Parts: sequence; structure tokens; C-alpha cells
Amino acid sequence: MIQKQKRRAAIQRQIKRVDNQLSDWQRISDQLMRLRLTVFLVGVITAVIVLFQWGVWYWFGVSVVVIVAFSLTVKWHRHVETSMSRFRIWRQIKQTHLARMNLSWADLPTPADFDLPPAHPFALDLDLVGERSVLQLVDTAVSVEGSKRLAGWLLETEPDLEMTRSRQAAVADLAKMTLFRDKLSLHSALATEAMGEKWPGRRVLLWLDSQNDGQSLGTVLWLLAGLSLVNISLLLLYLAGYVPPLFLVSWALYGVIFALRSGDAAPIFEDAYFLEKSLRRLGVVFRFLETARLGESDRVRTVCAPFLDEVERPSAYLRRITKLLTLAGLRQNPFLWLLLNGLVPWDIFVSEQLHGCKQELQTRLPVWLDAWCELEALCSLATLAYLNPETIFPTMALAAERPFFTKAIGHPLLLDETRICNDFQIDELGAVDIVTGSNMAGKSSFLRTLGVNFCLAYAGGPVFAQQFETRLFRIYTSIRVADSVTDGFSYFYAEVRRLAGLLTALSKDDERPLFFLIDEIFRGTNNRERLVGSQAYIKALVGQPGVGLIATHDLELVKLADARPLVRNFHFRDGVENGRMTFDYILHPGPCPTTNALKIMELAGLPVESPSVL
Repeated sequence: MIQKQKRRAAIQRQIKRVDNQLSDWQRISDQLMRLRLTVFLVGVITAVIVLFQWGVWYWFGVSVVVIVAFSLTVKWHRHVETSMSRFRIWRQIKQTHLARMNLSWADLPTPADFDLPPAHPFALDLDLVGERSVLQLVDTAVSVEGSKRLAGWLLETEPDLEMTRSRQAAVADLAKMTLFRDKLSLHSALATEAMGEKWPGRRVLLWLDSQNDGQSLGTVLWLLAGLSLVNISLLLLYLAGYVPPLFLVSWALYGVIFALRSGDAAPIFEDAYFLEKSLRRLGVVFRFLETARLGESDRVRTVCAPFLDEVERPSAYLRRITKLLTLAGLRQNPFLWLLLNGLVPWDIFVSEQLHGCKQELQTRLPVWLDAWCELEALCSLATLAYLNPETIFPTMALAAERPFFTKAIGHPLLLDETRICNDFQIDELGAVDIVTGSNMAGKSSFLRTLGVNFCLAYAGGPVFAQQFETRLFRIYTSIRVADSVTDGFSYFYAEVRRLAGLLTALSKDDERPLFFLIDEIFRGTNNRERLVGSQAYIKALVGQPGVGLIATHDLELVKLADARPLVRNFHFRDGVENGRMTFDYILHPGPCPTTNALKIMELAGLPVESPSVL
């Protein structure tokens, strides 16, 4: 906690320094604005006076000086505005860090939208995506694909140990590279058109694929180049008096072919302008990654490898496209366009070069974007670790004698001041733990605490615990079941289907056993049938290749532990102090000794009869 307070204070000091720098830059900007106006007015007045007093030549000289002075002032002012823009983004990055530390949801970027399949084993129960979710808390990515990559890791249903360990090692290295992460966020934000927007890299790739059906004009280029050489040769021979004006015939043929095929070159010019705009914005990010100091981290260097290749660096292709676009820009001058294309097939030559460059980008751009998105997702998890120094990186194995052990585990979506942490362990496969307790005592929150930290661990990120040792599990939850009017499912039937899916997943032949979390079995039916069904269901879970917890109000279920060593009982306690319900949110061994439903009803003013009367 002390370490986190120090980091929070350090970020607040950084924000204050940036505010002071912005104030200085704003003062300079205001002065330059006044200077621009002064230069313009004084220049115009001086030029008019000189024109009438000394004539046109003196006026021309003064005008040149005024234009140069005004242009330099404008350029200087733009430089200042650019610097101010960077400082504003930098301040926003730091303020967002504070918002993540303080769980100030209103100050966090709006989370990306994801269509979750209703049959996902745990996504709907653990608040992983959406408003006030783990993804909104963790995600620092600017690209849409970076956010999706991170979400995919959090929602992974079949975690791979080697992949998870690789990501975890990279995240651990990046957690120490605070300046690098924040600079990546800064340069990534500069690639968007507006602060807070996501960069749609996938949309550019889809466009690149859909527009790649243009035909090469190589044959036409060589034909017209040959005719151009003939045209010029015949013209020179005619001017020297050796031949009649045969160049008119060859030039006419050249003109006909050019007119018929030059239209095929037009789309590639439009494509190039679109591509240049996208890559120009991306170039800010790519150039940073090409020159960034990556320290001694081999893992981070591996992710950034596409940007470190001296031969195929993105900036080299960007410069090539820029040069080609400079040549293509000559089309904007009708006289120059006519002169160039009359002599040589200029448009077709440039379009052929652009076509080849675009085809190269079709293979290279996905690699660059993939590396950038991977790095953004890793940096998101690394930032979570940095902003929460009390977190640790879990120890994971494909198999272990003790399937699961954790000490002081807490929920990441709770403030430090209100987060109550618990110790918990499972000693052998096939175990089922029954968690009882009163309403609002913390049963469901504890289930989600375990589930969310598993997801963070398998994503490669830190967990909110002092110790976290686990074998590799598949996760399955049944906590937040909902009915479906459109599909004609009642709440009870939806729950039955969910629990049936859990049994199917449990019986799957997989080296990763199932870790299941269930909140209130069969709550959609009457008490007698719920009890009978719950007992049968729990018996079916015991001894299977999996472990899990079941939270319930049915105290009759705790008796299952009497005859089954693999069934254990835990509970959360409550009490009444000064007419108010109190909870300690601490997990205790054994069944719950109290209930509080009638107490809550009574405190709310509802009529309640003594249990002895019922």
C-alpha cells in the first residue's frame, strides 16, 4: 500500500510539472499569436507605404521580407502548438493512470464493444468486458486490434502454458519500462485523428485486401516507353532533316494507347493517397519503435523485431511511398502533366511503382500491425502491474500435487480501502467446496475474485494476491444466469442448460482439469426440488477431473461433507450492530452458523414473524 501511495504521489507531481510546462507554452503561444498579427499588419502597412514612396521594385523586396518573416512566425507558432498537443496527451496519460489507481470509471476511456457469445464458459459472469470491467481498467491500447488482443487473452478458454509464461515474462519486463510504455501510448495517440479514439488497423488491412485486384500495367509501360523512345528519336531526326515527319504517326499511336490505358492507373493513385495518410499517422508509432531504447529485455525485443530489421523497417517503405507520391503530385499541374505524359508514360510509370509498393505492404503491414497490437496488449498488463505494486506474478504449472493455493487474494475492481483479501487452497482434484453465508456476505464476490484473477494470470498479467500457485485449469462459471424471451428460455431452463454445459466440459478429455464456480444451484425452482437436484448435482461433481466452489443459501447441502471427504464447507459471517447489518467478508472454515434474510426484511420495515410461529 505504501509503495502504491508513493507511485500515486509521483504521478501527481508529474501532472503538476506538465501543467506548469503547458502554462509556459501557452504564454509563448499567445505571444506568437500577437507577433503574427503584428508582423502581418506592420508588413502590409510598410509595403503599401514603400509602394507609393519608392516604387514597385522596393515594394517587391519589402514584400518578400514580410512574407518570409510571417512564414517563419507561423512555422514557429505551429511548432509550439504541436508541442502543446504532445504535452496535453502526456498529461492525459498520467491522469488516466491516476483514474486506474483510484477506480475513477468516469475518467477512464470508454471500453471497446465486444459481442460475447452467450455460451462462453465465463465471460458473462466475471465482468471482464464492458462498462466498469476488467478490460476497461486494464486496457491502455490505442488500436482497436490491441484492445481485442487483450480481451482475447482475458477470455481465453484453453490457456497454453508456454504462451502464458512467455507473455508473463514480457509483461514483467515491460512493467519496469515505465517511460517506454508511456511514450508508446503518446505516439500511438498521435496516430489517431482525435484524442481518445481507437486506430482501426483491421479496417486498413481489409481495405488493402479488397483493393488489391488492380491489374499490372507493366506490359503497357514497356510498350509506351519504347514508343516514347521512337517518338523522340524520329523528332530529332526530323529536326536534323534526315526523315520526313514520321514522328507524328508514332506519336499518334502513342497517344491512342495512352488514352485507352491511362484510366487504369487512376485508381492506384487514389489508393496511394489513402494509404499514405494511414501510414503517415502510423509512421509516428513505427519510428518510435524503431529507435526506442528497449534495454536488455530479449522478450520485448522479440515482439519489436519487425521494427528493428535494418532492411525492412516500416519507415523505409513510408519514405518510398512519400517519394512516389511527390512524383504523383505532379498530376495536379495540368501543363506539367501534359508535357511529362506527352514525352514519356509518366502516370503509368508512377502507378506501376505504387502498385508494386502496395503489394509489398499487403504482406508486411499485417506483420507490423500485429507486433504493435501485441505490444499494446502486453503494455496494458504491464501498466496494471506498475500501478498496483502489491500485485504479484503467479506461479503456474501444467500439473501440481496441490492444484491451487493463494494467499491474500482480492478483487481488482474494488478499491484498496474496501478490498478484503482471503487465503484459500485446494489440495486435490475432484474436490468440491460449498460456501454458505448470508445475503450480501461476500459469497458471489469471492467466486468472482477467484475467476478474475485466474483470467489475469492466464492472460500473462499480475494477480491481486500475495501468493498465487496453480496448475493450468479451464474455467467455467454459472453465476449470472439470465432468461431469454427471444429464445423462449425460462430462467430455470437457462440455468439447467448452463449446468449441463459444465458437466460436459468436466467430462472432456483434457490435460487441463476444470475449475468451476457456481452461485446458487437451481434457484429458479421450488425449495424441495432445488435441494434434491442440488444434492444430486454436487455428488456428480465430486471426484471428477476438476475442482470448484459452489455458493449457496441451502444449509442442508453442508451435510454432504459428512460422508464425502472431497466436500468441504466454508462460510462468510454476518452480525447486527446498532440495528445495522455488518459483514467481515472473511472466508471461514465450516458451515455458516447464522442466516440474515429475516433480519434484512425486518430492518427494511417488512412484516416478519418469528420462525417458531411458521
